[in-house]
Amino acid sequence: MLRVSPDVLDLPGVVVTSGNASSRWVRFGAGAAGLSIVDRALTFAEWWTHQDEIEYFKRKSAKCAEVLVPDRVDPGFIVGAYVSGDVGLAALRAASAALQSTFNGHLFFL
Repeated sequence: MLRVSPDVLDLPGVVVTSGNASSRWVRFGAGAAGLSIVDRALTFAEWWTHQDEIEYFKRKSAKCAEVLVPDRVDPGFIVGAYVSGDVGLAALRAASAALQSTFNGHLFFL
């Protein structure tokens, strides 16, 4: 999972979503100000499960909050990558030995 500089939020046309952009109930906000619509607790929660089906779908969508960048992300904004284990680390190093890597299994659906 690539780590992208927060500076992309200042690019023209960038949109932040409160959940998965394809969700019916997602909200959209422009640039850095759009971060105010993201529920940080839900987005960074370790689990999205819940007994109530509607709450489950709300949490599942929030886990997938997005920053949408028009056209492409310039490689200069890529500041590192998260990996889930040794296999990912080896693949990352083969692709780019200079890219900083960080182990964080909690970011992956393992």
